[in-house]
Amino acid sequence: MANDSNAANGLFKTKIGLIAATLGSAVGLGSIWRFPAEAQENGGGAFFIVYIFCILLLGIPVMVAEMAIGRSGGFGLRKKADAGRLTATPPGAVAIDEAKAGKWRYAAWLGVLASYMILCFYMVVAGWTFEYLWDSITNALYSDIPHSLTGMESAFQLRMERYIASDWNPLISTWIVIAMNIGILMLGVQKGIERASNIMMPLLFVLLLVFSCYALTLPGAKEGLDFFFRPDFSKITWPMVGNALGQTFFSLSLGTGILATYAAYYPSDTRLPQTSVTVSSLTTLVAVMMGIIIFPAVFTFGLDVNSLRGTTLVFVTLPEVFAEMPGTQWISILFFTLLLVAALTSTISIAEVSVAFIQKNFRKKRLAATFIALTPLTILSSLCALSFGRLSDVKIFGYTIFNFLDTFTTNYMLPITALAAVVYIGWFAPHDTLRRQITNDGTVNRRLWRLLSFIIRYPAPLLIIVILISGLLK
Repeated sequence: MANDSNAANGLFKTKIGLIAATLGSAVGLGSIWRFPAEAQENGGGAFFIVYIFCILLLGIPVMVAEMAIGRSGGFGLRKKADAGRLTATPPGAVAIDEAKAGKWRYAAWLGVLASYMILCFYMVVAGWTFEYLWDSITNALYSDIPHSLTGMESAFQLRMERYIASDWNPLISTWIVIAMNIGILMLGVQKGIERASNIMMPLLFVLLLVFSCYALTLPGAKEGLDFFFRPDFSKITWPMVGNALGQTFFSLSLGTGILATYAAYYPSDTRLPQTSVTVSSLTTLVAVMMGIIIFPAVFTFGLDVNSLRGTTLVFVTLPEVFAEMPGTQWISILFFTLLLVAALTSTISIAEVSVAFIQKNFRKKRLAATFIALTPLTILSSLCALSFGRLSDVKIFGYTIFNFLDTFTTNYMLPITALAAVVYIGWFAPHDTLRRQITNDGTVNRRLWRLLSFIIRYPAPLLIIVILISGLLK
């Protein structure tokens, strides 16, 4: 009966599905593609320690704040006396008093814009992943590649450069990924997002576990694990702390409106602090597993850890490593399947913010809202894809289109949106909203809400301001 009620209201059907979908919104390219590169560039173990502290001090409280905002304006826990004056703009993005709507709805819209800008270049990266998976299946990725490592000027490096600089291949791959997202999102919360997450998230963890176990058998496993886990505290600097805070935002999808939008679909008995801790813990586990996969392989095959960078790390270095392993093609297929799953969980969750916004604010049915939200990406994401080739000379403040969207959203838009969320829910939300959401109307976690409320009101805004300042100083 409860499940039928949930379906009627557009809620997640099961708690496992709820966790899987929320985890899918957090675990994705941010953890699998971006985290290893950030750890490598910021001192390995030192960065990892700071990152863990950022998750605990900032990530979990801000996640609770965004979920509280989302559910208070969504279909879940709402106070009857507030039902007439609370509105969600978009659903779950900011639950606001009508008298203060003009002041806060713009912060919600900024979150929608930030998520859409991220979606523009994430679709491109997801397209690269699809291309590499397809080339692994057909063995085109290795057919003309000598099975020997020749540094960063290897055939793999040249292949990647030629691929992203070409006109049609990246575009076709990007359009295919957009079509995949449309197909899943048009089915709705339960049949689309929840069902896909229930399949893709277990598959993701199984594949990560397989690669982690294999990496631990490599000759360079000890050196790789030392680099990743043993901290050199002399490398802890303010810029590095800023990078760790920024990675926390990407890993947990903070400031994008994703968590608030998903929380609008949470049933009233969902425990927000418990859900936040579970999602944060599993996201961190994925990041750890990626470090275990990447760094033993790097040290085993004698690659220069100081020369590796984000895109290079996944699309150049790992294919080089796979080329030295037995069963090259099958290993490559498994890895890029993993990466495509991560890419889809990221893009689906980010796109849902815009789909939900259009549904509620323009009173569109889900099918129409999905097409309205995603079809413009066939042009916008194409511009990002071409910024490595035909449009590489087009600059925005000295950045290519792709790099501008990446830098601007990471350093400015996500922190500003998250800052607005914690300030709003901590200081300006309708009376008692935060306590009610954290305690499920006083039925659970009665003591925990005081600690979370303190962090959300005081340390969290200060830490977010640190991110903004560090972004300005880069």
